[in-house]
Amino acid sequence: MRPDPYAWTTHPEALAAVVLLAGSYALAVRRILAPRWRIVCFAAGAVLLAATAVTPLDALSFHLLSAHLLQNVVLAEWAPALVLLGLPPALAASLARIPAIGFLTRPAVALSVWLATYVVWHLPPLYDAALEHPATLLHLEHGSYFAAGCLFWWPVLHDEPWRMVAGMRAAYLVAAFVLASPIGLLLALLPEPVYSYYDGGGLWGLSDLTDQQIAGVTMASEQAVVFFAAFAVFLLRFLREEESRDLEPASANDGRETSGDPRPAPARNAHGSQGRQAAQRRSHSSCCRPRRRPWGRSRG
Repeated sequence: MRPDPYAWTTHPEALAAVVLLAGSYALAVRRILAPRWRIVCFAAGAVLLAATAVTPLDALSFHLLSAHLLQNVVLAEWAPALVLLGLPPALAASLARIPAIGFLTRPAVALSVWLATYVVWHLPPLYDAALEHPATLLHLEHGSYFAAGCLFWWPVLHDEPWRMVAGMRAAYLVAAFVLASPIGLLLALLPEPVYSYYDGGGLWGLSDLTDQQIAGVTMASEQAVVFFAAFAVFLLRFLREEESRDLEPASANDGRETSGDPRPAPARNAHGSQGRQAAQRRSHSSCCRPRRRPWGRSRG
């Protein structure tokens, strides 16, 4: 039986997980100080996690595919990104020393796990089964989305344990969008509804097919906005880094040109020392050479 679509719900197990996560973070930042903006990011991520469990979004997800996909996007992309932004680098480096985290946050592994999580949970039999078992399988789905999202964002937002240059991070985000967006586009383009759980359960006069099309377009559009924004940040950072590298040789050449001599400094120094030695020899010879008598003076 579907819940009231506009009801606020209580999921003690989900709220307990959020409280445990927030409490662990509070203890960690007492040892490793975090700037205020990171604390705000983590708090926003925790609020989003709680919102997916207690607000009417959770109840609507049993009536509308579009609401459920929005819930999944929050769990797999928005909340993990904010939570990881909340981790100070020292805390992230400490966590990265855990062997399992070190392996799973490899860029290729993290991206593969995130994509596989999206694909597997969108298979119609498993998707319908999760909605039919909200106390067990659905919680597993939501937990795996959040965990996979944290793995996905880790190589983008933290340097440890796998430091990627800004250009590689931008390419990583492009690959994620290219590989994940077909899921939403496929839902938007299919001519028939694919999830039997939603048969006859629509709201607001939406047919199952229309709801599915809205869900697909919303998912693909959201990923385009989020990934393009993150891609633009790292692309600009990459361009600035390249520009600074190009300016370093130019600044060295400018330092030589200010001396008025285009030759390298060692050549100028050698030339200067040779000139001083020649001047000293001329001075010595002039002092030691006998003087000549003036012309026109007779001997007396």
